[in-house]
Amino acid sequence: MKFIKYLIFFLILQGCSSNYEWGWYILSPNNIEGLTNLKFLISGITTTIYISVVSIILAMIIGLIVALPSLSNNKFLTYFNIGYVEIVRAVPLLVLILWIYYGLPIMLGISFSPFVSGIIALTISESAFQAEIFRAGINSINKGQHEVAGSLGMDFWKKMRFVILPQAIKVVLPALCNQFVYVLKMSSLVSIIGIGDLTRKANELVTTTYRPLEIYTFLILEYLLLILVVSYFVRKLENKLEYK
Repeated sequence: MKFIKYLIFFLILQGCSSNYEWGWYILSPNNIEGLTNLKFLISGITTTIYISVVSIILAMIIGLIVALPSLSNNKFLTYFNIGYVEIVRAVPLLVLILWIYYGLPIMLGISFSPFVSGIIALTISESAFQAEIFRAGINSINKGQHEVAGSLGMDFWKKMRFVILPQAIKVVLPALCNQFVYVLKMSSLVSIIGIGDLTRKANELVTTTYRPLEIYTFLILEYLLLILVVSYFVRKLENKLEYK
């Protein structure tokens, strides 16, 4: 919270030392226009959180599905994992969003709403990182655990389900939570296809008030506060896992 105070103080000093006339009245809760603008900007936070939560959950599921085959002795499955991860990570998220929304209807005749397109793009992009996190977490489990499970007659999938994954998930949980912070920030890119998230609301308000500096400064503070809150709970979760 001290960082936010210092940032606001710095912005005020910058405003005083330059010739730019700040128009914070457009975001002041003391007048009807400012209060309306504030409510409009803040209304995008539910969309930002919702699309981020849905995307990270779907990405974890796909990431786990992609990671598991790479741990088998089947070379085809291993190459599939490597190819998927490398290709998806090489595609910029913004390009993927635009391609799914504008490209799929032309190429395959499949069209999605802006909201669904944004979730699909975020999910695919994040799933590659999730796959690597799960793979690293599973590989961190002592080989003795694999051998014990094998001696009990468990096949690969049963071994993963009952022995390895429960331990691996505890190891990778902090990393998965940190990726949620990343998804929250990257979700701002879905505004390019018209989804009413925090960034989209800010862009729309800029076109009506012609005060981009004030509005985008407030947008920074919105994301900063949101990320700090999420990071706080992530650290608490990490500390809790360390004590166990």
